[in-house]
Amino acid sequence: MTVTEPATPTPADAPAKGRREVRGAGLLRFLRTRLIYSVIVLFGVSILAFSIVHLVPGDPVRIALGTRYTPEAYDALRQASGLDRPLLLQYFQYVGHAVTGDLGVSFRSGQPVTTALLSRLPATISLAVVGIVIGLAISLVAGVWAAMHEGGVGDGLIRLASQFGVSVPDFWMGLLLISLFSAKLGWLPSSGYTAITDDPLDWLRHVILPGATVGLVAGAIMTRYVRSAVLDVRSMSYVRTAKSKGLPPRIVTFRHIVRNALIPIVTITGIQLATILGGVLVVEVVFAWPGLGNLVYTAVQNRDYPLIQGSILLIAAMFLLVNFIVDVIYALVDPRIRLS
Repeated sequence: MTVTEPATPTPADAPAKGRREVRGAGLLRFLRTRLIYSVIVLFGVSILAFSIVHLVPGDPVRIALGTRYTPEAYDALRQASGLDRPLLLQYFQYVGHAVTGDLGVSFRSGQPVTTALLSRLPATISLAVVGIVIGLAISLVAGVWAAMHEGGVGDGLIRLASQFGVSVPDFWMGLLLISLFSAKLGWLPSSGYTAITDDPLDWLRHVILPGATVGLVAGAIMTRYVRSAVLDVRSMSYVRTAKSKGLPPRIVTFRHIVRNALIPIVTITGIQLATILGGVLVVEVVFAWPGLGNLVYTAVQNRDYPLIQGSILLIAAMFLLVNFIVDVIYALVDPRIRLS
């Protein structure tokens, strides 16, 4: 039996291997730092969420019971929610339970908060994904076109449309789409929701209007950032060099301009996705969409504090997760970031 000795790296291979190891270590250090920041922020959010019960005027248990109030019911709910214990102990118990996924029980329905949130999460995620895809498609086409035709008629029209979209409230855009495509043309339903796993085609019919509402507004915001990012890169010296070499305009645009403008584009996309995940309350109410926003709206109306607290924590966690994913994309797109 012949034993093969492991290949010894040549002097030419050693520097390349060293650079890969340095980049790998830099990436891990970068992501570890961002993860620590995320944990610290989530800890601060937990303090704010916990403080809601104690900062809002009035007795939260008495308010939650409403007309169902009796001394026995009051004592039972206060004891079950842990509000009869010392404040510091309440917080540590709250954090300890939250880490294990236990966010308490709804004052109104008696349902575990975690169960209520997870049942609404798929609807919000599907709406956010459709909205950000529509917004990204609009902004990339319109933003790149406007930047490459700066000062032209098309650039002016795109900037005007973008300004209009930024100025329009979400609910007004939703009502406009409902009146046109549902009430007048009858093409799409104005409300309701079907899970994508139950009937993908019916899910698509129901998600188009709320997704377009979210996507049009997000697209208007993102178009301005895409245009600005492409204009900044377009003025760089390496772009002029690429043009002087006689490269086709398409190659110059997509390989040298759009590719190097990805960092600000990824930034605004991540911000908009996180905003959509945590801030589509009005759109969900207008379209009767059974997502987190609608749930928070109902919880605020009912003074259901455990449900409000759980919603805040979940939305903050999703926001931080999106930002962490954006940081990972940063490090993959631009090596300078992970090495800094």
